[in-house]
Formats: sequence, structure tokens, C-alpha cells
Amino acid sequence: MSKTTLIQKYNVPGPRYTSYPTVPYWDEDSINEDSWIQTIKHSFEESNSTKGISLYIHLPFCESLCTFCACHKHITKRHDVETPYIKSLLKEWELYLQHFDKKPLLRELHLGGGTPTFFETSNLENLIKSILSSVDLHQDFEFSFEGHPNNTTKKHLQTLYNLGFTRVSFGVQDYSEKVQKAINRIQPFENVKNVTEWARDIGYTSISHDLIFGLPFQTVGDIIDSIKKTMDLKPERISFYSYAHVPWIKGVGQRGFKDSDIPKGEEKRKLYEIGKHMLLNLGYIETGMDHFSLPSDALFNAFNSANLHRNFMGYTTNPTQLMIGLGMSAISDSWYSFAQNEKSVKAYQQQIENGKIPLIKGHLLTEEDLIIRRHILNIMCHFRTSWKSDKLKFKELPETINRLKELEKDGLVVIVDEELLVPKNARAFVRNICMAFDLRMVRNKPDTELFSMTI
Repeated sequence: MSKTTLIQKYNVPGPRYTSYPTVPYWDEDSINEDSWIQTIKHSFEESNSTKGISLYIHLPFCESLCTFCACHKHITKRHDVETPYIKSLLKEWELYLQHFDKKPLLRELHLGGGTPTFFETSNLENLIKSILSSVDLHQDFEFSFEGHPNNTTKKHLQTLYNLGFTRVSFGVQDYSEKVQKAINRIQPFENVKNVTEWARDIGYTSISHDLIFGLPFQTVGDIIDSIKKTMDLKPERISFYSYAHVPWIKGVGQRGFKDSDIPKGEEKRKLYEIGKHMLLNLGYIETGMDHFSLPSDALFNAFNSANLHRNFMGYTTNPTQLMIGLGMSAISDSWYSFAQNEKSVKAYQQQIENGKIPLIKGHLLTEEDLIIRRHILNIMCHFRTSWKSDKLKFKELPETINRLKELEKDGLVVIVDEELLVPKNARAFVRNICMAFDLRMVRNKPDTELFSMTI
């Protein structure tokens, strides 16, 4: 079957699998603040002394709205919001610390958003120093942050580097002026060049650029031009994402252009295939879904050693069992449960002032969930999984294998001796493969508007 035919067949709405179960299938009645605390205490006791913990801090403020963005954010030009928000973050962290019987061993810290570089360096320094004063550092710790090329300064980069940050990700998206105007992200190449070179000169060891295919008005020429410009700077990592067009979920933020302006189907896939071909020819290696890295980068080493992990921060080279998310809309993961914070700044801060962990919803994983989660993580991170071990078998495994038969016939999976392998030329269909394992979706067919297209 030709690739065009396969795309037409398998380009259906589906999850991105930053978790299993995916958020629409969380059983929100299964968890409350007490049960959430019990699971994080259990996970902390099991893993802190060896693996350590991860912290994700959501800094939601942006000065303007990028119309491609599906993140939870708060648009404002008022910078007097910074100090109160950081006070709330530190109060939330204290609410967690009181449940631990020893200092957390911090292995990974990531600042996401929103726009972390919206914040003044003095406020970021206060936040990080306060966190660091309450933890011990794992010997293999990694700190990273997301920087906006238009407002990341040398001072931002130097301040965070002095605090231990060695990895930074810059959102590029596309260099076409027409595309940038459509997504309200006017960002000259010169700005990206400046922040990339500053970071490298300061000593950052891993610099990542985010590129998106499938944006409104985007052409093959735009993809080629954007990747050529990216190669002039040779970042260690590149995230090459599909634009997720879900305006019915995210509201007016994704209505800055008409649906007809967006590449679809084979036209969209061509943008990816050409971009991927260029990246591979330039020496990058596909390391997990949508991600490419140079062989010298830690992401490749983690992929090569089967140590790559995926959670709500994306792919990580430092897997921990417990990840705590601080801030508005942040999602935490104890391995045994998920919990999401209030999605507005006002509601989040109100809960903190009331002395409560600001949960809005969550999910307590069942034994079956934990097994399916492991298979989906294996496929997402290693492009393979196995059910040779009894621990990875589950009641509906025969039905799952039967659902995989069509994918096997189309050459998208190879199943031999209780093991599944995703061939290199089928990695674009990883989400479809995971959907065959997704028992919650199989049992409760979703509203197609819950998800973006898989390809």
C-alpha cells in the first residue's frame, strides 16, 4: 500500500499520549486530595532516594497570543503579576514539602509556559533559589527552560545558567513572514540566532529548536527554508511537531485564520516527510516521536540505551517515578495517579491562599492502566514493546493483538514471539499503534472533536 493511501487510511483523530489514560478518559471520581497525597507519599518513599523527583513549573504569562498555541496561558502586559504568582508557587511547594519525611532529591527541573522569559531575572532567581534551598540535588540533575527568542535576554540566559540550567528550548515554529503573521508570532531569524549563540557562548550544552509543520499558509518551500536556517545554528535537538488544530477546544486563540488555510492530509504529510528527510541528511537521528537529535546529545544517548521516558513535560532523559507540577494548570504524575491544577490564575491562587493543593481533576490508575501505560510508553519511547513477561500481560491482550493485525498487514508493525516492533518507515503512525492498546478508548469510543488528527 502506498504511503499516500496509508495516510488517508490512518489519519484519524487520536491522542498525543502524554499520559495513559489520556485526560478525556480520567476517572475523576477515583481521586481526591487525600488519595492524591497518599500516592505521592508512596511514590516518594519508593523512589526519592534512588531516582529522585522531577519538578515542572508552569509560568503562564504571555504578552501576546500566538494563535497556533494550545497551552494554558494568561495574556497580559502587566508585569506586576510576577511577584504574587511566584509567592503562590512557593506556597504550593511548601504544601507538598510538608508531606515528605526527608528532603526531596531533585533530578529534573523544567520551566514551561506560557512564556517563562516573561519574568524578570530577579523573580526567576528568587523562585529557583527558594526551591533549591529545600532540596538535595541528584548527581545527574538537569535543569531546562523554554525561552521566547523575542524576549529572552543574555541576562536571562546567564542568570539561569548560574543557577544550574544547561538546556534551553526556543520556539521557532516557522520563519515565513506570511505564516508568522497568520499565527501572530512575528519572530525574525536574527532574534533566534542571537539567543542561540548567546546560550552556546554562556555554556548551555543542549539547545533545542521547536519547528511545526501544518501551519496555515505553510508550503514546502517554507519548510525547506526554515530547516536551512535552523542548520545555520545547528541546535543539538529539534522538535518537529504537527500543528494540532483544535479551535473548538482552545477557543478563539486558534481562529486567526480559516480552516481552508491549513495544509491537510497528503499535503501536510509532505511537509513532514521533506523536513524529516532534510534533518536525517544533516546528521540528526530520530529519537522518539517528533524529535531529532545529534548523536552527541543526551536525548540520543537515552534513546539508544532505552532510558528515554515520556510524561507531561514531553520526552525526558532523566526518568523519575514522581513528577510534581507547580502552577496554574500544571499536571503532576506519581506514576500511580495524575492530578491537574486549577486552569485559571485566579482560581489557582485562591486555592493556594486557602492552604489547599489546587487540584481540579485527576485519575487513580488501576492495575490494568499501569500495564497498558507501560506498553504505550515502550512504543512511544523505544518503538517496541513485549508481553513475554507475565507482568505485561492483560486480560484483553488477544483482542489487542487482533486489532494490530490490520496494522501488521499494512507493514506498520512487526509482531514476532510476543514482541512488537515499529519499523523505521512506520514511525509516523505510532499514535495509531498506541490506539490499538488503548483499552479505555476501545471501550468508550471518543467524540472525534476531543483530539487532533494523528498524522
